[in-house]
Amino acid sequence: MTNQKQKKKKKNYVPSRLNLLFFAVFLLFSALILRLGFVQIVFGEDYRKEVDRTENVTVNTLVPRGKIYDRNGNVVVDNTPLNAITYTRMQSTTQKEQLEVAKKLSEIITMDIDKIQERDKKDYWILTRPEEAAKLITDEDRKKVADGDLAESDLYDLQLDRITKQQLDEITKEEKEVLAIFREFNKGYALTPQIVKNQDVTAKEFAMVSEMLTDLPGVDITTDFIRSYAYGTTLNSVFGNVSTSESGIPSEKIDEFLARGYSRNDRIGTSQLEAQYENVLQGQKARVRNVTDTGGNLLRQEKVYDGQRGKDLILSVDMELQQKIEEALIDEMLKTRADPNAKARFLDRAFVVVMNPKTGEVLSLAGKQLIRDEEDGQLKIYDNALGAIQEAYEPGSTVKGASVLAGYQHGVIQPGSYLYDSPLYIGRAPNSLKKASYTNMGSINDLTALERSSNVYMFRIAMAIAGANYSPRQPLYIPPAAYDTFRSYLAQFGLGVETGIDLPRESAGFEGTDTSLPGLLLDLSIGQYDTYTTLQLAQYVSTIANGGYRMQPQLVKEIREPNNGEGLGRVVEPFEPKVLNRVDMSDSQIKRVQDGFIRVYHGSRGTAKSSTMKEFKPAGKSGTAQSRYIEYLPNGERRSYETLNFNLVGYAPYDNPEIAYAIMVPYASTDFNVTGGISTRIGDAVLDAYFNLKKERAKEKPEEEQTVEEAEQTSEEDTE
Repeated sequence: MTNQKQKKKKKNYVPSRLNLLFFAVFLLFSALILRLGFVQIVFGEDYRKEVDRTENVTVNTLVPRGKIYDRNGNVVVDNTPLNAITYTRMQSTTQKEQLEVAKKLSEIITMDIDKIQERDKKDYWILTRPEEAAKLITDEDRKKVADGDLAESDLYDLQLDRITKQQLDEITKEEKEVLAIFREFNKGYALTPQIVKNQDVTAKEFAMVSEMLTDLPGVDITTDFIRSYAYGTTLNSVFGNVSTSESGIPSEKIDEFLARGYSRNDRIGTSQLEAQYENVLQGQKARVRNVTDTGGNLLRQEKVYDGQRGKDLILSVDMELQQKIEEALIDEMLKTRADPNAKARFLDRAFVVVMNPKTGEVLSLAGKQLIRDEEDGQLKIYDNALGAIQEAYEPGSTVKGASVLAGYQHGVIQPGSYLYDSPLYIGRAPNSLKKASYTNMGSINDLTALERSSNVYMFRIAMAIAGANYSPRQPLYIPPAAYDTFRSYLAQFGLGVETGIDLPRESAGFEGTDTSLPGLLLDLSIGQYDTYTTLQLAQYVSTIANGGYRMQPQLVKEIREPNNGEGLGRVVEPFEPKVLNRVDMSDSQIKRVQDGFIRVYHGSRGTAKSSTMKEFKPAGKSGTAQSRYIEYLPNGERRSYETLNFNLVGYAPYDNPEIAYAIMVPYASTDFNVTGGISTRIGDAVLDAYFNLKKERAKEKPEEEQTVEEAEQTSEEDTE
């Protein structure tokens, strides 16, 4: 009985709990429905607009590039501000609306109409003369579209083809002004500012546009920048070029840069340092979020990031030294050309590279070229600094230091070894090939061979390395592999291989390919077969100067943050000296060649004994090489002339080298009795410029204001 009462009580209790649950659910649904109704009725329009909106992030391209300084903190490449007028097209803007804005703007500013193309005129004619344009399409054309033989889009192409010259001539000068502006409006993307005019914008134009911005939808004013060069054309070929706002990204690079987040009309470095360090110099562009509705109408702009100009490059180059060396190059070239005894008719270029042999820093990279103007017949001087890394010539005897060291390493000679210098005759008489020095020197050792520049001493080294058995007036067999062996020794110094400089398109020089003639290996040993650049010679002599370490040449010392105030920003990335390899020769062997190089300048029979700058204790090696100059006549005929290259490599002071230098003067003379005085004189100018600048700066700067580099250098000298 008790159990039945408990079951009945339980049954009555469960339905009451369900009823409470159902009632609570009913209340919740009622509240939800009321809330939804309230939102729909009161805020529905606002939320619909919110849903319809889209966000587009655009990039302001008008961010200044980073500056370029020389090693002493002098601005070399800067940004000059320009007044600029821009246009930003909305996604919903029609061509007719753009045309109306262009007409208003044409009443305020003047535009260059010479850039207008025929296609621009045709598009404008169709847009502004719709009724006449419609008449260019026949009923037959429309029937072809209806039949599927033509696409609707093909009709526009037919209109373009059928516009006559007379119809295009209807476009007035005033209309061309409008067209020039309209043309710029349509270059960019929607919501991306496009520069309409940034050259020769007058103060009046800038002010009037500023006052009328409300009547010119999409038009704005801003500050643009172009590159400026504090030292004129000095090193311009090394700095490289930057594309314009009109040209934007070159077509061959468009995919690469779009993938990196650039816009098509962005300006980029297109060559040399500007291209090599594009990621550094470009800077962080300003970002603006454009909030638009589904119709593409701009609702508002929200600035996401103000942007920052590019980081700065600090070069290793000393621009004052650079200018003095360039002046010396020009002076010596012009004087030598004017000297009838020099027989320098084809002398048209010269190159100098100056390096710090301990760090690889390039202190000067100079090159000048003389080109005769076709109009007035006068010689014009052009910067050709790039030629020092891209043009390769026969180096002549400058490489004999490497040849002697190759002999040491291979074990065919030892320091102090004597060899007999007299003419060699290769092949059977009477067709024997004579290979000789400029004079018979008799029995000489390695130091004398370097001092007097013996060819035969180097020939005997090359033959011994090749394992060749020389007999006078008998055939001489040189194994083809001997060329690779000998070049491997030269490559340790940077000869015949890329130096690793931080510039694109460096030349590694050119190797002779014929290995069948025995005399060619002998020529290789005296710098008469393969060709090298001036920079390769500078790296080679630096390796000898510093005791055997091949340093990577560097033009950029460090990267710094931009500083809007005075002075330089903090260092972001310093470039430490980089050793590419240590030559496989002992210190004593390298010291032996250094002694030979000292005798070249200071010995009684040294080939550079005419130097007037021995007070700076130079050491080095001169070199004269036979070369061939090709003259191109106006009628297309080519004439070939035998000429001489006058070259020189060196360093100073020889007991603690601060600089190493290489000089190449191709096609310097057609007279084989002329000596290479011009290269020695240019070398003297390099020594004079560097050490006198050092003295002048030491006088001007108190000891406490010494740079870290100068302080370290002074410390080294004190230690010694």
